[in-house]
This record gives sequence, C-alpha cells and structure tokens, in this order.
Amino acid sequence: MTVPAPTAPGPDDVPPKDVHPAPEPDPRRQDAEGEGEGEQERTQEARAAQRELFAHTPGFILGSAASFGGSLVGGAQHGVSGGEVAGDVFMGGKTEIHHHGSAASATYASGEIPRRHLEDLDAVFVESPAFAAALDRLREERVLVLAGAHATGRHAAALMLLHRLGVPAVHALSPETSPATLSAPLTAPGGHVLRDLPLSRNRPLRDTHLHAARDQLKKVDGYLVVTVENSPFLLGATASVWQPPEASAVVRAYVNRHRAQDTEGLLALAPVRDFLARGHHQPAEAAEFAKEVAGYDGGEAAAARLAEFGQAAVEQQCREWLSDPESTLRDKAFLISLAVFDRAPYVLAAELADKLFVHFQRLQHPEEPPEIPVFGLAAETRLARAHAEGEVRDEATEWGSVPQFTAFFRKENTPRALLTEVWTGHPSARPALIAWLKELARDGRPVVRTRAAAATAMLALADLPSAVALLIDGWAVSKTFGPRVTAANTLTLAQLLDAPVVLRLLTQWCTDSHPARRWTAIRAFGLLAPLRPDLVAPALSALATLARADNSSPAEAANLIESTALLLSVGLRRGEMLSELVRLLHHDTPAVRALALGAFVLACDNAEEGALVEWYAGDGMYQADSARDLATLWRTALGDRAHTRAALNALHTWVYVAERRPDAAQALELLLPALVVTADDHKRLSHELRTLRGRDGGPRPPLADRLLAALRPPVPTA
Repeated sequence: MTVPAPTAPGPDDVPPKDVHPAPEPDPRRQDAEGEGEGEQERTQEARAAQRELFAHTPGFILGSAASFGGSLVGGAQHGVSGGEVAGDVFMGGKTEIHHHGSAASATYASGEIPRRHLEDLDAVFVESPAFAAALDRLREERVLVLAGAHATGRHAAALMLLHRLGVPAVHALSPETSPATLSAPLTAPGGHVLRDLPLSRNRPLRDTHLHAARDQLKKVDGYLVVTVENSPFLLGATASVWQPPEASAVVRAYVNRHRAQDTEGLLALAPVRDFLARGHHQPAEAAEFAKEVAGYDGGEAAAARLAEFGQAAVEQQCREWLSDPESTLRDKAFLISLAVFDRAPYVLAAELADKLFVHFQRLQHPEEPPEIPVFGLAAETRLARAHAEGEVRDEATEWGSVPQFTAFFRKENTPRALLTEVWTGHPSARPALIAWLKELARDGRPVVRTRAAAATAMLALADLPSAVALLIDGWAVSKTFGPRVTAANTLTLAQLLDAPVVLRLLTQWCTDSHPARRWTAIRAFGLLAPLRPDLVAPALSALATLARADNSSPAEAANLIESTALLLSVGLRRGEMLSELVRLLHHDTPAVRALALGAFVLACDNAEEGALVEWYAGDGMYQADSARDLATLWRTALGDRAHTRAALNALHTWVYVAERRPDAAQALELLLPALVVTADDHKRLSHELRTLRGRDGGPRPPLADRLLAALRPPVPTA
C-alpha cells in the first residue's frame, strides 16, 4: 500500500479551555492534490505514528521497553539501539516489498571465537556469586539460559562459563537463530553461545526448544549458553539468573592485570575512590573506567579523564558549558540541539541549532535583527568542543539506507543532563527553548518531530507542571491532529522515563471536557499499553468508558477504534484482550459493541510481522479459550452488517498471509469451519473464496481451493 508522504503541519492553535473545536484535517497528511482527508485519519495512522515514534526515539529512553512486540514494534525487528535503526521504519509514503522463503532453507552460520580473546577475558573476569551455580547447571544439563538485566555482563559470563568448562572451542551462533531453530546450528563439538535472544509473546522460548537442543548437544558432545534479558516469555524453561559482580572488583581485576605493581596506588586516587563510592555502575561502565585507571600516567590530561568520568562530572560539565561567559550563544545553541539530536545525523543538529540561535538572539537582543554566519567552524571542531564525536552510519529512509554523518556525545548521559540543566537551571532561556520545540514539532521530518517529543519528555521528567503548561497541553488541545500526536508521544516517552503522575494525568484527560485532550489521552494509552502489559486492562476500560458516552466526533470514534486495535495488534496479552472484547460484545451498549468489532477487524487487517494472524498461527490456535474467543469475534463481525465488508477484507489479508506461511494456512483451515453456523455464513464465505483474487489483482490463490474444501455446510436442525 502506498501512502503519501507527510508534509509539515500547520501552526499550533490553542483554543480557550471552554471552547470545544471540531477536529480538522491534519495538514501533515494531505493527498497528492493537496486536499485534506476530512475529519478522520487514515486507517493505519495509529500504527504508522507508532512506528515513527519508536524508530526515531533515542535508544536510552526505550531501553526498559525493549521487549515490546519482539524488538519494538509488532514483533518486527524495528530496533533503535545506539541511534542505529534497523528495519523498515520510515513513516509516510512508501511501497513495501517483502521477500519470503522457506525457513528450512536458511543457513545457520556460526563462528569460532578466537581463543586469545577468551584467555584475555578470563584474565580479568570476576565471578559473581551466581557463577558457580550456573557452571554446575551447565555441566549437568548441557544447555543453560542465562537471564539478567541489560548491560550486566551476561555475555561475558556466558563465554567464561564455556571457557572454564574446558571445551575445546566456543562458537558464536548467528543472531538470526530463533527459539524454534535453536538446535539446528548445534553441529560442532565444544561450546556454543547465542547472545541476547529476543523473546516476545509470539516468540517465546519453550522447554521443548531446550529439550531438542540438549538432545542434539549430546550427539556432538557440546554445550550451549543462551543469554536473554529478564523476560516473562520463558515457558517451562528455568533460567539461571545472572547478578553482576561489584564494580570495585571489576576495576581491581582489570588494573591488577595491567598494572600489578601500581594497583593499590591507582585505586587510592581520589577520582577512583569517588567513582567507586557512587556505586550502581554496570560491569561495562566499570570496565571502561578501569581502562582509564590503567592508562593513568600521572599527567594532567590523564587526571582530567578520570575526573570527568561519571554522572557527577557530566552534570558539572553541563553547568559549566551553559554558564561560561566566553561561550557564544551560537555555541550554546549547538550544545542544546546536539542534546536533542544525539545519535542522529549531524546536519540536523547543526541546522536546527541555528534556528535555536535565532530564538536566543531575539530573546537577548530584541532590538537587533538576528544574524547567522553562513560559514563557521568545521564539524570536527564543533564536536570536539562539545566533547562529542561523529561517524558515518547507515540511516533508514523511504528509499533505503543511506550513509549519514552521525554525531553523539562521548558520555551517553550528557543529553538528559544538559536539557535538565537548561530547563531548571536557566529559566530565562525557556521562552526561546519553548518556541524552538514548537517549531520542531511542526517540522515535516519524522525524526525531527519525534526528537521534539523526546526532548519535551526529558523536560517533563525534570519539571512536569511547567512542561505540561508551556508545551504539552498546548499541543494536546490543538485543532489539528499533528500537534496532538506530538503531545501523546511526549506523554508516552515521559512515562517510559518514569516521570511522576503521568498516568494520573492521562486518566483525567480521558474524561476531560475538551475532546482534543481526550483524543490525546486515548492515543497515549494505545501507545503505552503494548509497552506496559499492566496498563492493558485500565487502557481498555478507559476506551470503553468513552465509547459508552456515545458523544464522540467521527475522528474521536476512529481514534478509539485505532487505539483499541493497537492493544490487540502488538499487545503482550492478546488472549486476555480477545476475552475482554467478547465480553464487551454481549454485555455493553451498541457503541461499545461497535468499538470492539471495529478494533478487532482493524487488528486483523494487518499483515505486518507479529500481527494477530501470526500470533494465532503460532500460539493462539493452541489455546482453547483464545481460539474460541477469536472465532466468536470473527463470526460476529462477519454477520454484522456494519462490519461485514471490512471483516471480509481482513479475511483476505489472512489468506494472503497464509499463502506464504504454512502454519497460518493450517490455522485458517481449522478456523473457517468454526465461522459457519448458518447457511448464510456458509454462502458468504464460499462466495468470497470462489471470487478471491490475488493480492495484486492476479490469479485466484491456489490456497483458496483448500480453504473452500475446509468449509462445511451447517448441519440442519430438526
């Protein structure tokens, strides 16, 4: 499906709180002739906005939410890590081309880890209390799942478990290995390690997968360690929980390895004592600090590097940058812009820094026209002054990946510290910063709009009341959809950052008298619930409450349906959602019934990776309650005159998916007979399967005949 690319939205329009404006078309989403699309957004707008949000949000904000639907969106590997985007993440006009092959034809690549690397790691590795027990389990069971939090050194621990087991070689398995294919690459003797296997609701690691791997390992005299983040998707498999060693032990081991005679003196240095006293350092951070300690030569530069290491040093540096009288307004504008566009293309940070510089000039010298030098310092010089670096990375666009020079601070916690210092330590700069962020939110580029929301979320973490009053609420009550999406994105990211009372604010806005605030809260709940499974029930309750009021505009009603569909499209508790939607069908008002059916059909009409059809083919069809509830919803939607056509179109989508997925074809063959209760049911489905054309209008799919044969007329009643 090709969707016109978005263009920049119109200016913010914040009506008085007692005015209830009718929603207007989003200027970002106009058709090719420039005509607005009316009140309602595109059918897939919620999913498209969701992809945009998670494609361009800074990785550290999403760190705690990496289990969302696999990697981030709907089970697809649309990950954001360190600023690098993998997968099709462009939001806007695009044509998607998918190539599908047999899973059986995949090549399972693995490579031997150099023994020198293992020996070097062994020399500095520090065992935690959990290590010995994990080693015993691995020796006895041959396969071990090592679970732990992000950046706790579990991969290094996995390597050392195998190395100290005495295996002749350790092989790294391909990251493309899935739970279902876990045993396939285990063909060589010795050790095998699979790093950070991504798990999700529709891609769990089951005990059966481990049993198959263990049988294969016995044949080749091998051992396997699989590392995962702490996850609820270990079904029947008991993981060995990894707890990292103390940071002080990590630093001591590394320094003792490289500077044995000077270890005690180096550890007694004031910056080293300060670093270790602050605590809560992950092993990777402690190891990096240990390298600085081991490289200390007594000089001023080495001492400065030690002193600058850590959060306190970062915060102090940010204060010095912003209060330095020798630093120009343009220099400070660049620092702030780089904080917003950290790990994004350098040209964005530089271009938009000059726009912020103009706002600063107007604020500080209103009587003078703003001037921006056409030429200035080279990029390398500006980055060096900002304690930042740059490198060429591939960035996703609608035409494919292109190389971009990406800029980032050396200290990853600098962006948050710098924005917090600007917002709370220099309130006189707020008018310029606010005007600039509003300008970014109107930009036509998805990455710019998303970074505006992410920056505002960080400001909300530092001072929520001011951020809401000065930015978020203005976007939320806009007449147009674009600013409201920015407000919803901001509140979603603020909640992921654990900003206080965001959920309470959203709950209040769900029943606010202003329809635009309700719209914003609905969208935010739709975005948050897949990330936070505990929010699914309250989110659905809030959506149903609004539907019961039955006074929504067409646009708000569409938003209700789309947001509810999001819960089912990429949620982690789909069985519970199906059960709740069935309950709403039988025990609620016509408006709520329409909400349940509309959301169900919209969630079904989705062929993206991890969509409902894939969940049903993988897990749902084997869960009796879920299979029954899904059949009830399909049967009701097909028989409801208001939803019949949309439901049949969604069924076409399932058939097209089943053409390329044997498990989906089998699931559909089992599902269709359950949808036939009356003669009209059989007639309707038979007609659709007989007249079905290929996805692109081609010949009738051969699968249609198999599905037609699976249909059985209802047994006549006496």
